[in-house]
Amino acid sequence: MSTFNRDGRAAYLAAGLVMGLCLAYLWPHEPALAGTSDRDERFAMTTCSVGLANSEAVFVLDFLTARLTGAILNSRTGKFTNFYYRDLASDFDIDPAAEPHYAIVSGNVNLPNVGRTQLGQGAIYIGEMTSGKIICYAFPYKIQQQKIPPMQMIPMDVFPFRQALQKE
Repeated sequence: MSTFNRDGRAAYLAAGLVMGLCLAYLWPHEPALAGTSDRDERFAMTTCSVGLANSEAVFVLDFLTARLTGAILNSRTGKFTNFYYRDLASDFDIDPAAEPHYAIVSGNVNLPNVGRTQLGQGAIYIGEMTSGKIICYAFPYKIQQQKIPPMQMIPMDVFPFRQALQKE
């Protein structure tokens, strides 16, 4: 008989493997939730969780017009049904002569409903360099099979991440 079997190493290895599989099976499973973002010189886009089964929203930030637009792809119909928009220049109080610089990301926040408006589980965060602010935007949604008219995104809160740039 080999030394491997005499020392009981195979039994310990098998017991460890079984215990590890049992622990992995019983351990709470947390889904990996992540939005994706990409940008170009003139626009940026990001995806965001909605909260519906396998539904996701996509948002596009147009740097030239300072307009944020988005839509939810209905996972049942494969069609965009909910549409969103927001004018960012007024939200950030951008000087028309200034050249704004934006950044956009999404996050999972699960905000409470606002009145009778049901909000998505995700939020869009937009930062702007010349104002030195970040604004969190939420979006309402309705479970729909047909397209509904565009709705405004809701600014939830603002915080300054640095002092605004001063013109010299």
